[in-house]
Amino acid sequence: MQLWIEWYRCVLELRPACSRTRTFLWMCLVLVGFSIRRDLLGVTSFVRALHLRPEWYPRLLHLFHSSALKLEKLTELWVHLVLKLFHVLRYQGRVVLVADGLKVPKEGKKMPAVKSLHQESGNNSKPEYIMGHSFQVVGLLARGLLGGLFCVPLASRIHEGLVWCSRHRPTLLEKLVGLFLPIARVLESSAILLADAYYGNRSVILPLLKAGHDLVTQVKGSSVAYLPAPRTPKRKAGRPKLYGKKVRLKDLWKRHSEFSSAKSPVYGESTLQIRYFSVDLLWRPVGRLVRFVLVDHPTRGRIVLLSTLLSLTPLEVIELYGYRFKIEVSFKQAIHTLGTYAYHFWMMAMKPITRGSGNQHLHHKSKDYREMVKAKLAAYHRYVQLGCIAQGLLQYLSATFGAHVWSHFTGWLRTMDTKRSPSEMVVGQALNSSLPEFLVTMHGKHDLEKSIAENADPSQFPELSLSA
Repeated sequence: MQLWIEWYRCVLELRPACSRTRTFLWMCLVLVGFSIRRDLLGVTSFVRALHLRPEWYPRLLHLFHSSALKLEKLTELWVHLVLKLFHVLRYQGRVVLVADGLKVPKEGKKMPAVKSLHQESGNNSKPEYIMGHSFQVVGLLARGLLGGLFCVPLASRIHEGLVWCSRHRPTLLEKLVGLFLPIARVLESSAILLADAYYGNRSVILPLLKAGHDLVTQVKGSSVAYLPAPRTPKRKAGRPKLYGKKVRLKDLWKRHSEFSSAKSPVYGESTLQIRYFSVDLLWRPVGRLVRFVLVDHPTRGRIVLLSTLLSLTPLEVIELYGYRFKIEVSFKQAIHTLGTYAYHFWMMAMKPITRGSGNQHLHHKSKDYREMVKAKLAAYHRYVQLGCIAQGLLQYLSATFGAHVWSHFTGWLRTMDTKRSPSEMVVGQALNSSLPEFLVTMHGKHDLEKSIAENADPSQFPELSLSA
């Protein structure tokens, strides 16, 4: 019962994102469904998980398409709530965020923004090309009570597949910046963004630096940089020279004597010894000094890291970049445990797409058609955002009420360890098993209990008869 009371206390913080109380209560039911459902078959799984009356299925669909649930306000409130609930990881007073892309298979022929996507992966179970939606995700690193780190999803948006204007076509990098900066403004402090080599570009770095944030990423070993130009005692006419001697980063590997050895600061690698070398050079794409860290790893090989924050030590840069992979763990939970991306909203007025097709060009379509596409895209985003929130709430209960969660977990796991924080799956099952007790004990005394009781089918939910 305590888990549900605390869960609802957190969800109440999101109430201002809903125009009406009825909208908020339906949103609560969806979040409950995300948390406790056992199958990931779209909106119908919410009906089964909560034993709702079948006639309420259209109302659930309407919630995702309704402007009464304000997406941007919901995201802003969620970021505020995450800062309250979690022990946020900070380096030099800066919040640490992670960004990455995610490609989700979708076979619907009448789903806007579905296109042919190429997957670069070393996993041979993934096909090289899929039809689906391309998301970009921003998460925040937080620390649990036992010291473990995890990534809390903040926002996820579809950033490919639709062309609205033929003259102005923002790149994926520009769209990521557009997703990151509003989140960073809510943080009310500077941030360090961790991202892979794809985002090590001036289109990302310059807007971040302008807003007072920094980036830690990987760069190609073939990159070049420059030493600062030497100052001459007598200044000549014209603009002072900025760039000095060119330095090829791959040539720095030959300076063996300047490399240092240390234990790997990456989590889980304390027994490994790495060699590293750090140098501050001018990088022409951003026109300023950045810190390059060359890392010779005994199992992962050679990589070159870049940090725009020069006060970070080389080992801190290596440690931070190692945390980037926490978002991959978050993706697995979102896909396989919560079904954050398991939506199936079709647009009946849309012309069916063919397999292998690319972007859908909308600048020649009518205004009404474009508005329908925008509404459908917003429905996808509301579904995914609520999935991110449900996952974050499960992470909060795991980090804060771990012992209570284990006491309500009725299953068995081969790797079960009650001294560690439970996974999102364990928290979800604990919530599911404790729901009947919550309904019986709080009969008529709690808004969440009353909302479930009003919309559930008593013949399918025996606990409702007991609470009555």
